[in-house]
Amino acid sequence: MPLIVLTGVPSSGKTTRSEELRTFLKEQNKEVHLVSEHDQIVKAGFDKKTCYADKDKEKHIRGILKSEMIKLLSPNSIVILDALNYIKGYRYELFCAAKASKCTQCTVHTEINREEAWSFNELRENDAEKYDRETFDALVMRYEDPDGKNRWDAPLFTVYPEREMDKEGIYAALFKKKLPKPNMSTQNPPLKATNFLYELDQITKKIVDGLILEIKRGATGDIKINGYEDLSLNISNISIPDLINFRRQYVNYSKSHTPDPHTIPKLFIQYLAANLYKG
Repeated sequence: MPLIVLTGVPSSGKTTRSEELRTFLKEQNKEVHLVSEHDQIVKAGFDKKTCYADKDKEKHIRGILKSEMIKLLSPNSIVILDALNYIKGYRYELFCAAKASKCTQCTVHTEINREEAWSFNELRENDAEKYDRETFDALVMRYEDPDGKNRWDAPLFTVYPEREMDKEGIYAALFKKKLPKPNMSTQNPPLKATNFLYELDQITKKIVDGLILEIKRGATGDIKINGYEDLSLNISNISIPDLINFRRQYVNYSKSHTPDPHTIPKLFIQYLAANLYKG
């Protein structure tokens, strides 16, 4: 169930410490999953330079790592996330995901002198695993150090090269404290009715089908929503693909922010109005 988030500048020893933790935890008869940033970069067909030089590629990798981590979290296993995890906001997202799963968590920070880290990088035998100097310096500059005062970084274990890692302390932090209690920001509310998703799908589909029919007829301006005479929407310059796309987004959003079924039509029209004319 626990999550261990590794974080540190490039070539600071994260993978070495991850493997050390995996070995130690397996010796404690624990099931351990190691999620590796490097492995996901390779699977995506990138290398470190192209990945971190392209914000879209980097965001893609972060999304995969988070998704893989959430998929592996379970009551009977430990997940070790071996990655830079250099963005404070991203570490907070990981914290929220762990809390939503009622998992304990800790952060392991591999601290190191930056030039020493560069020297370790240069010693790598596989060129595909090396950072170029420009990418290395950019990541070091962007790195947001963890702070044990922040709940998403706590408890924080900082480890330096050539020093022993406090594995016993990490074990105690994960297995000898109470599980976190989910709150409204990390827990999805239960559906208010067993047929809620069916009602949500049917109501929004009926509204969108009616709007599409009016658009195909060439109608413009405010029109009354069929079946809901107190509701209207300006359909001027609205495209059918946009309507379909925003309906899908609203349905997905409502699965975790469950409204009263009676308010679905009004809230859906408000959602369309707010998004179709945004900007």
